[in-house]
Amino acid sequence: MAGGIGSRFWPVSTEEYPKQFHDLLGSGETLIQKTFKRLQKIVPSENILILTNERYKNLVLEQLPEVVENQLILEPAMRNTAPCILLSALKIQKQNPEAVMLVAPSDHWIEDEKAFQENIIIAFENCSNNDVLMTLGIKPTFPNTGYGYIEFEKAQNEIKKVLRFTEKPDYKTAKKFLSEGNFMWNAGIFVWSVKSIISSFENFSPDLFHLFENGKEYYNTAHENNFIISNYKKAENISIDYAILEKSPKVYMLPATFDWNDLGTWGSLYEKLQKDKHNNVTIGGKTLFLESENNIVHTEKDKLVVLSNLTDYIIVDNGKTLIIVPKDKEQEIKQIREVAKKKFN
Repeated sequence: MAGGIGSRFWPVSTEEYPKQFHDLLGSGETLIQKTFKRLQKIVPSENILILTNERYKNLVLEQLPEVVENQLILEPAMRNTAPCILLSALKIQKQNPEAVMLVAPSDHWIEDEKAFQENIIIAFENCSNNDVLMTLGIKPTFPNTGYGYIEFEKAQNEIKKVLRFTEKPDYKTAKKFLSEGNFMWNAGIFVWSVKSIISSFENFSPDLFHLFENGKEYYNTAHENNFIISNYKKAENISIDYAILEKSPKVYMLPATFDWNDLGTWGSLYEKLQKDKHNNVTIGGKTLFLESENNIVHTEKDKLVVLSNLTDYIIVDNGKTLIIVPKDKEQEIKQIREVAKKKFN
């Protein structure tokens, strides 16, 4: 899934050039390139579909030269995760009714890729043999209020039955979840057979199911794009969590054995980058820190930045826009972006 605009990474991530197409980690590869390479070790390249907005078609083809156009599912409108997942499942089912599919965001950070592969293979095997929907859970390390949480049944089994999902709780609730011990962060990485997920849509989201089922004869043909253009905008704007996972009794979770970060905010990026002796991070330019600590500075290459007496700040300059925001207000960058757009556009 590579269709989001990463608005909390504004002003670097924009609607024209969102974060999955940037090298935010300074590794020499963009986030979508790193994700594609990671999945290639599990799934043949030709079996990887990229779901993205139609405006990013050229960006995807430019950054992933091994991909051909029929591997792209181009959304003419933003409709969250449920519609694009159902459309993909129907396309895959037409090609292979016995297929098992992995759904992964294009912009996450995963440290131990070998452990990731091992976890996915366990999930593949379980979904090949059982009518279940699986997600990967991440052991929480602190009461993060920006993530969704998965409550699971306490049992000795390696694969846990999911009891409920909770979206972005407040700090007090997140702290309670950690103390109870049977909650995981929701990584948004899913595995299921096409049969299981499609029948789940039929049961729990019938309007969405019928909308896309009507196009089955067109999928994987030259007429597919016309059907999508005519019908995609009619789809409900809804996440896979709300449409299916919160309603289905067949959801199971595998606790992940790899380190994970959703790279959803500047603060989460800060956690993963090398810091100086005062815990400052510089990306792009050159920064002189004077009595300043715990800051992240992202600027254009070779720009000189001087910080004096600043602590716990996000400073981002993309050449056209400069933002200076306290780190504890990072969740508000999305709203700040909207206010700025309204005032100056």
